[in-house]
Amino acid sequence: MNWNLTEADIDRITLGAGVLGTGGGGNPWLGALMAKAQLAEGRRLRVIGLEDLAPDAQVMALAGIGAPTVGVERMVEGSESARLIRVMEQHLGHRIDALIADEIGGSNAIAPMIAAARLGLPVVDADGMGRAFPEVQMTTFFINGHVAHPSGLTDFEGNTLIVTEARSPEMLERLLRAGTVAMGSAAYFTTAPMTGAFVRRHAVPGTLRLAHRIGDAVLAARAAKDDPVAAICGAMGASVLLRGKVTDVERRTEGGFLRAVLTLGGLDADRGRTVRLTVQNEYLAAWEDGRPLALTPDLICMVDSETGRPIGSEEVRYGLRVALLTAPAHPHLKTEAAKRVVGPEAFGLRAP
Repeated sequence: MNWNLTEADIDRITLGAGVLGTGGGGNPWLGALMAKAQLAEGRRLRVIGLEDLAPDAQVMALAGIGAPTVGVERMVEGSESARLIRVMEQHLGHRIDALIADEIGGSNAIAPMIAAARLGLPVVDADGMGRAFPEVQMTTFFINGHVAHPSGLTDFEGNTLIVTEARSPEMLERLLRAGTVAMGSAAYFTTAPMTGAFVRRHAVPGTLRLAHRIGDAVLAARAAKDDPVAAICGAMGASVLLRGKVTDVERRTEGGFLRAVLTLGGLDADRGRTVRLTVQNEYLAAWEDGRPLALTPDLICMVDSETGRPIGSEEVRYGLRVALLTAPAHPHLKTEAAKRVVGPEAFGLRAP
């Protein structure tokens, strides 16, 4: 598979990645503007399949890191991520053959495309989560033994940090998070290169195609004046937890994360129901009457109930009419090892 993205493809992937972002991953619309700018400047956004990776290919994961509330207020410079890859190549002493999204959610689905376009590299149709998670170690790569160093961090001012030694993925998260806070709670990071064979075994496959399929379903439903929420459910195997409106928002930025408790009140057939969401960048748990309706690692997604537009945790506000959806996580996130890293206990989740 060799897929050169068009502006229409970017629009669809952006919509779908916003849904798969489970509230986080960065604002997808900003990522889309940057990706389209690459096309306007004559560059290619080239996607390849996992099957196209040579076993010894050197693949690097890339993503934004920080609080989504900061990400929408602080404009990026545009070449940060490509610059970081070049710094890492210089440190490693060899070139990188392909980039991959650390997470498919939000603008982090687009971030590696922008760097890859500038560097003439392909992006792999896969990622390390099949959704978004708030912490660096929460990928199928680290769950399955990927090394924690060397890793890199950079911001739009050109400040760059290379972690040459981290004793665990959890320590890497703490180091990169501290660096991100020092950089204003918005930065890009990359982790150590992986072989093509490792990525083929452990990445969540086909997630760019999935995002495209979700976005295409939403746009088709709008054009046909059909229900876009039903179209999303059909495209990704999701179900509706609640249709209602936002009735309360408790939100703060703390330690480089957006943390919140959101309250939704049911409308129409769901009138009289109340659902509360626990948020750490992403929607991690949905509760009703003290019992869980959905819990991480399964996806919890919020979309506009009329348009199907994904709603990130940083933009939730009182009165929004929304549909709350859930979908099962990829089997890679359902193993016992994965549950220790991305399951409810990893976040200390308990009923409010």
